Amino acid sequence: MKSTELVNLLRERMPSRQLEWRFDREKDMVHIRHAALQKGMSLSLPQVINRYQAKGDAAIEEIVYTITETFNAMEKEAEGQLGSSEHIYPVIRSTSFPLESKEGHKFITMEHTAETRVYFALDAGTTYRLIDENVLNSLSLTEDQLKEIAKFQVKKLTTKLKEDHVAGNIFYFLNENDGYDASRILNEAFLKDMKTKIAGDMTVSVPHQDVLIIGDIRNETGYDVLAQMAMHFFTNGKVPITSLSFVYDKDVLEPIFIMAKNRPTKENDKK
Repeated sequence: MKSTELVNLLRERMPSRQLEWRFDREKDMVHIRHAALQKGMSLSLPQVINRYQAKGDAAIEEIVYTITETFNAMEKEAEGQLGSSEHIYPVIRSTSFPLESKEGHKFITMEHTAETRVYFALDAGTTYRLIDENVLNSLSLTEDQLKEIAKFQVKKLTTKLKEDHVAGNIFYFLNENDGYDASRILNEAFLKDMKTKIAGDMTVSVPHQDVLIIGDIRNETGYDVLAQMAMHFFTNGKVPITSLSFVYDKDVLEPIFIMAKNRPTKENDKK
């Protein structure tokens, strides 16, 4: 599929008069602007084409859904429907994720680990809007108040787990697809409770936004399985975070580097 064909296909799937499309042939991107809101987004066409080649029409459906729901969230924000503190949640991103919006507004963030950073979001039901300084002002909240609200809200998220046994090790998967699966890593009470159930080493992985993996690692094979699993999820996630996992011990998350047939080394043990 060529870039021009993809743009035409997306326009057919989203026939809104409010959306203005501009194809940047030089950068191979399409810029989509909401006429009424005077806001928009940019889409890298080669990335979508690669996903289309791998997943077919499902990739087109995913991007159409994402674009549509993002503009829906913008409309709700403009109408003042996202102002309640009950709609505020923390989200996990990699440390390479941008620190400001495309409009130049600084995102509200909080340090987490060497591999991850905490952002904050206004939930709109099927999507959310990351909170920047401009949005924070409209909420009439301080940064500290925002962070306390998010910390409380993440504790309200369900923590239902699926369990899998591999070569004497146990892996627990949390995958609610609510946009905040990785955010459960911030639920300290949840992690402490899981620690009491773990017989071996407790690991925590957030390879992408929509999954959290807790490992009860009891032998060296478990670490090899964990490394492959984390990389697989990281590669296939829509919002990848980190392929590294963390050892959870004494209420601290420590990034680890897993080498085949070996136990992990902590990041500060690297030379």
